[in-house]
Order: sequence, then C-alpha cells, then structure tokens
Amino acid sequence: MRKKIRWSVITLIVLFIIGMIAYPSIRKHFGKDETAGPAGASAQSDSPYRRPALNINAEILRPQELTDKIITIGTAIPDEEVDLSFETSGKIVAIYFKEGTHVGKGDLLAKINDKPMQAQLKKLEAEVPLARDRVYRQRALLEKDAVSQEAFEQVTTDYEKLMADIELVKANILQTELRAPFDGIIGLRSVSEGAYATPSTQIVKLTKVSPIKIEFSINESHASDVSEGTPIIFRLENSERGMREYRAKVYAVESKMDLSTRTMRVRATYPNEREEVQPGRYVSVEVSKHEIKNALTVPSEAIIPEMGRNIVYLYGAGEAKYTEIVTGLRTESRVQVLEGLAEGDTLITTGVMQLRSGLKVTIDNITQ
Repeated sequence: MRKKIRWSVITLIVLFIIGMIAYPSIRKHFGKDETAGPAGASAQSDSPYRRPALNINAEILRPQELTDKIITIGTAIPDEEVDLSFETSGKIVAIYFKEGTHVGKGDLLAKINDKPMQAQLKKLEAEVPLARDRVYRQRALLEKDAVSQEAFEQVTTDYEKLMADIELVKANILQTELRAPFDGIIGLRSVSEGAYATPSTQIVKLTKVSPIKIEFSINESHASDVSEGTPIIFRLENSERGMREYRAKVYAVESKMDLSTRTMRVRATYPNEREEVQPGRYVSVEVSKHEIKNALTVPSEAIIPEMGRNIVYLYGAGEAKYTEIVTGLRTESRVQVLEGLAEGDTLITTGVMQLRSGLKVTIDNITQ
C-alpha cells in the first residue's frame, strides 16, 4: 500500500515537471490566437468607425481689451441722514409734514407750544420805546453836562440788556420750531400732536438720497489702486429691470487701515437724480485697475495645469493638438496669454480633461 502511494506521488511530480517544461511551447502555439482577439479589438476600437470623435466647443482667438478688476461688496448709504428732535421741551401743537414726502431746507416740520414765550417777547418789546427815549434824553443832557457820564452809561446798559433779553426770547421761540436742515425725504413720524417732547424724543428721520454714497472696503494689497477720482461700477438687482449697472466716482478714502480686518473703507458718490438707488441696499462693486488693449485671452476653464506648466488644446484638421502657453493677467473668467498662441488659432474650450494630442474631435459650436 505504501509502495503504491509512493509511486502515485512520484508520478504526479513527474507530470508536473513535464507540464512546466511543455508550457512555453503550448503558450507559443496558442498565443497567436489568444492575442489576436484583443489586438483585433484594439485595432477595431482605434478605428474611426468604432470610436466616434469627441464633440467639443471651440473659440477662434481674437485680440480684445482686458481689464484687471477688484470685485467686492458695498452698501448704498444716504448722502445725509439725521434723526430730528426739538432743542427744548414742550407739548407738540402742530405737525406740518406728510410722511414719505420731499421737504426743502428750512421747511417748518413741527411746532411746540410757545405762547408763554410769545407773551414774554411782547412784554419786552413794549419796553423798548421807553428805554430808547431814556438813552436819547440822557445823551442830550450829557452833551450839556446836565448829567454825569455814569448816569448815561446806566441807561445805555439797561437798553442793551433789554435788547439782549428780546434776542434770548426769540432764540427760545426758534427752539420750539422743528425745521429741515437740508433737502430730503421725510420718514415716518414717531409722535403725534399733543405729545410732550423733550430733546431726547425722536420726531422723525430725514434722509437725503440725491446724491447717494456707495461705501465698500478694499484689501490692503489694493490700497494703492484706489484714490480720489477713481471710477467704479456698482450693480444692484431691480425687480422690474433685473440687474442694473451704475457708474460712480470715489470721493474719499479712509485715512488709515482697519487693523482687525486689514481693509480700508472707501466711499464713492452717484448723482441718483431719479432716486432709483435706495439707501441700505447691498451692491456689487467693481473697480478697474489696469486696461490692456489687444490682449490675447482664453477662458480660464480651457487651461490645464500639468507638472508646473499650463497647456491648452487647439483644433486642427479634425484633431486635438496640445500646446504649452505662458500666462499673464487673470480676471474672473479670462486669462491673458503671453506666449504659445496666435490670433486666429482655434481653441478647444470644452471637454479638455478628455482630450489627448491626436484625438479625433468634432466641433459642435464655435465662437468667432
């Protein structure tokens, strides 16, 4: 039994050795047919009849104006704005303005009871003729040396005090009147007639919206690019007309950088003659830094960064061909090309990650 098992093991070992020796010849004999399938499939897959050309969009490169811009967010603020209140205390006896309307500088808006002061003014003004006559008579007597200089100065002082008291009462009466300090739009009032007002009582807000100011901030790296007179473009959404674009001009820059944000506040002014820009609106602000005439540019999405270089694909004779480029100025959507492309080249702008040099492509849409 043991002898039989031994011979079986020896037989298996011999057969294994023979198989190892014969395997290369068998593989060589049948390999041609095995490899013929994949090779043929590869050849067929490389055939234009089996692999369709890639559909792409392209752009014919033309020189254009390129502008380097700063894009940020700003706020529309009124040219002037104030919370109006009386300078004195008293009961409000009249309100003359209509909420939400335009008022002019100096217009009377509201009135506090001034009857006691008016009575006091009337009393003082009644004393003026007598005081003036006393001064006149004392001056005539002084010229004749009939009275002393001291007596003349006394009546003169009394007269001047009386006139000063009258001016003081008139000033107090003016404090009972609330007048518009500038042209603007009156807001919603916070009090009614008959209410008791003090200097701390806010009566109404007055806002000047023409012109209007645009306030925004810039990073310290752009601080030297913005100064008085720099033109800006700001945009805001209008429910009726969609996104609207307006042009304004910088009139002031903050004197120092904000240490916490490392930004600098800037204000521009827009005439706003039609008052279509309301205070408090968020706006998109665009500041132009540099303008380059006749720049050759490509869409940023058409560039493929590869091993420290930038490449793009051009279309030629139905195929994609890659080329290396040297880039310059960048904007939010375009990149300036300094070397590697020429005017009239057909740049492939879509499907760039699927491209390789020599790949068959078909143009679906081309931008002139």
